[in-house]
Amino acid sequence: MKRGGVILFAHGSRDPGWARPFEALASALRKLVDGPVTLAYLERMKPSLDEAIDALAGQVSAIRVIPVFLGPGGHVKEDLPRLVQSARARHASLSIEIEPAIGDQAGVIDALARVIAGKG
Repeated sequence: MKRGGVILFAHGSRDPGWARPFEALASALRKLVDGPVTLAYLERMKPSLDEAIDALAGQVSAIRVIPVFLGPGGHVKEDLPRLVQSARARHASLSIEIEPAIGDQAGVIDALARVIAGKG
């Protein structure tokens, strides 16, 4: 049985430095999970979500897509499901699940508040 993979899905930017926190998150996550972790971007950066899913498809049997957005706006509610549905059509034997936006994940807001308050 193949293991599962994780794709951290972010917006993207013209400024390559914008991606540094996402790269740091992916690096930290790789130390904690058994399976590949990659980044994917909606626009302006590579890889795209399609490219990331296609790259992982031969390595894993399941992919968790985690939107690294503080809230579930249009990109998370509309664009992401459309992109994942297209990927599911291309990779019928691959399980691809979308998790809630990172800001909706239990503990994330509390962790951010602790850091901002100087207690994290």
